[in-house]
Amino acid sequence: MGIHYDYKSKRGERAMLKEAKRKARLAQKKIKRLMSSEKMQDEEAKTHDIKKTITLEDLTNPNQK
Repeated sequence: MGIHYDYKSKRGERAMLKEAKRKARLAQKKIKRLMSSEKMQDEEAKTHDIKKTITLEDLTNPNQK
């Protein structure tokens, strides 16, 4: 009776652990997705304005943001 009795009696506990793992993975994915979207927005802000002509000063100025 030993192993079979343990298997069914711990079914709820295993289900709760599995659900907790799943929620943790989903939370990690959500955090990662938010971080990547913020990074993309920062990269978009660093691009050069298309309508402005690129000058030598734009390319060589080390103090430019």
